Amino acid sequence: MVAFQIIISKRALEYIEALPPKSQRIVIERCKTLAEDPFPGQGDRELIKRKGHKDIYRLHISRSYTAFYKIYTEERIVKILEIMTIEHAHKIYGRF
Repeated sequence: MVAFQIIISKRALEYIEALPPKSQRIVIERCKTLAEDPFPGQGDRELIKRKGHKDIYRLHISRSYTAFYKIYTEERIVKILEIMTIEHAHKIYGRF
């Protein structure tokens, strides 16, 4: 299987850059794993099932953060839309 290219939105990148160095490293490493297999199957990746929000996935990172992303299968691209704390993500799931 050909790997996916990872694209990170400006908003997600700014969030990562504001994290402490250790957290930055963890978040970046976990996001990189999406290049090999972005689809749900293991417990840390999940399709968000909300009315009006098609094809948005979430990746839980180290019990601290959540990354929301889209998969563009034809183009072999994964776009990370936003990263936030798990607590914040639980409050706004309706937005995705």
